[in-house]
Amino acid sequence: MDNPVLCIIFSPVRNGPREIVMTQNSTPSSDVIIVGGGLNGPALALACANAGLGVTLIDSLPQAARANDAFDGRGYALSLSSQRLLKAIGIWPKVAAHAQEILDVKVTDGKPGEGPAPFMLEFRDGEIDESPMGYMVEDRYLRQAFLSALNGQAKITQIEGTIMAQEVDAHSAKVTLSDGTELSGRLIVGCDGRKSGTAERAGIGRTGWGYGQTALVCAIAHELPHHGCAHQFFLPSGPLAILPLPGNQSSIVWTEKDKMAGDIQALSDADYMAVLRPRFGDFLGDISLVGHRFAYPLNITLANKFYAPRVALVGDAAHGMHPISGQGLNAGLKDVGALTEVIVDAHRRGEDIGREDVLARYSQWRHFDVATMALMTDSFNKLFSNDNPILRIARDMGMGVVNSITGLRRAAIREAAGVNGDLPKLLQGRAL
Repeated sequence: MDNPVLCIIFSPVRNGPREIVMTQNSTPSSDVIIVGGGLNGPALALACANAGLGVTLIDSLPQAARANDAFDGRGYALSLSSQRLLKAIGIWPKVAAHAQEILDVKVTDGKPGEGPAPFMLEFRDGEIDESPMGYMVEDRYLRQAFLSALNGQAKITQIEGTIMAQEVDAHSAKVTLSDGTELSGRLIVGCDGRKSGTAERAGIGRTGWGYGQTALVCAIAHELPHHGCAHQFFLPSGPLAILPLPGNQSSIVWTEKDKMAGDIQALSDADYMAVLRPRFGDFLGDISLVGHRFAYPLNITLANKFYAPRVALVGDAAHGMHPISGQGLNAGLKDVGALTEVIVDAHRRGEDIGREDVLARYSQWRHFDVATMALMTDSFNKLFSNDNPILRIARDMGMGVVNSITGLRRAAIREAAGVNGDLPKLLQGRAL
């Protein structure tokens, strides 16, 4: 008899995980094998399963680590269209009570200790029919909501494991875990980040470069209410984003040159705040650190293709961009909506969902939008992350012009809300 291999497969019943024993030669079949259990992977799993597809979701991180509910200050700015997708797949009701509406966005230029430049770009709630523009939700609440929803979906099998190999043929795709377990399906989807092993094993190359910048991420408490206003303050070293959380708290994404960021991250909490305060200003009163501090080197990395035979890439596995526009997760959820719609439609027509001409439809839908966003974020970072006086005058005047023209400002608000363009049904809040 083959040696038994223990896999944890999460049951849809309320009692939670159940254990099953399978042999090394067992090959459970599903329609879609999703690699990566961050946020995009579970979102795709739920979207596909809700539409009737069988899904296997593989993640190397133990469920206990993903379920950690301790406050650490990390959060996501979700566009209105992303909120609609989360509502459509059953996640939003689980996080709505913890969400902070974004009612105002102010974009300014300046230097530490000098305050903002006189011209600014402001997006106000109510200027477009869709409202609010977006929401801030902490990472911990999203992860807990996804785990709860996944455990309640009978068509999703969750497995903790590391993939060592994958192969495809004309009819199926197969992955092999580090314990020798083989799993088969019709399509493998890589949701495994900027260093995607799925993409590498499929022979998909990447194009990208570093920015010489690091994002310092933390949360702060402040004396005065933020009134749902998000701020993007462009400093010579990079942008400082101040994003409202529930209560008198905000999430900070603070960009510095690599060397400076390393030195700041190494400081004590008190010294760290002493460096942040002149950059932050006093418009919210006194500020104090809440939770942990994080540092993330910044780069751009784009997959040369979003698909290969029986393989598709979603989220950071397909495109990792500068956080200057706060669109990383939103772009990934657009991928989720587009890929789900393409393969569900194909499945209902009796097509093979892993066939290249099917996956090409997904790529065609998303590639131009992603390329445009990557160019925009790269250009904005280069334009604003400097102290060139000529560029400073030009960009400040440009923001002032856009802010003064109602049509341009409303177009920018709609773009920030994610309601422009050819949106997948799920991002319109419609069922598949």
